[in-house]
Amino acid sequence: METLLQLSDSSAPSTLKEVLDALKKQHLEPRLESKAWGDWIYLEGYNSVISIESNRGLSASATIEHAEGEEDGELVHSIFRAFGKLGWHGMDDDGEFPL
Repeated sequence: METLLQLSDSSAPSTLKEVLDALKKQHLEPRLESKAWGDWIYLEGYNSVISIESNRGLSASATIEHAEGEEDGELVHSIFRAFGKLGWHGMDDDGEFPL
């Protein structure tokens, strides 16, 4: 399962540092890895990952790739709170939703 997170077009993008700091404030231990095919945020102790699009260290779109058994619960709520505090919103089959 995947959940798309993004900023509205009228919002300034977040820096990758802001995203990592927001996740840390939710008591998560993020680790950013840049690969040839994109940037990934791994969370210590979890199998779910966040694929984050970045351009020169700025981002306005990310996808949570939920691991089996981690689709609900505190991990997801913590990620939503972190991104929500930065002004991001979620997207699913029903449309946009607040974080």
